[in-house]
Amino acid sequence: MDIYHVIKRPIVTEKGTHLSTTSQDATKHKPARGGSYTFEVHPEASKPMIRGAIEKIYKVKVLSVRTANRRGKQRRVRLRVGKTADWKKAVVTLDANSHIDLF
Repeated sequence: MDIYHVIKRPIVTEKGTHLSTTSQDATKHKPARGGSYTFEVHPEASKPMIRGAIEKIYKVKVLSVRTANRRGKQRRVRLRVGKTADWKKAVVTLDANSHIDLF
């Protein structure tokens, strides 16, 4: 799978913006880390694939990747009931010296 097909789009929400500006200093047991960014990714993408795609596209150092499969919601249009598409979300935590400009 191509790296540009792994990452579909960044998810820009209030919570995501807050996480991207929040960083933590190094402690005795954990290294310093930068902000966390949220992306919609391909449903079949694995964590190593997501890590590699983010590092190559944005040229940053990724510390960790957390993923969640999101189920689509039921929606009604007039008399018919349908369902929005299922999708996969990835939260990527960066190194303290890395930053992604989404705006």
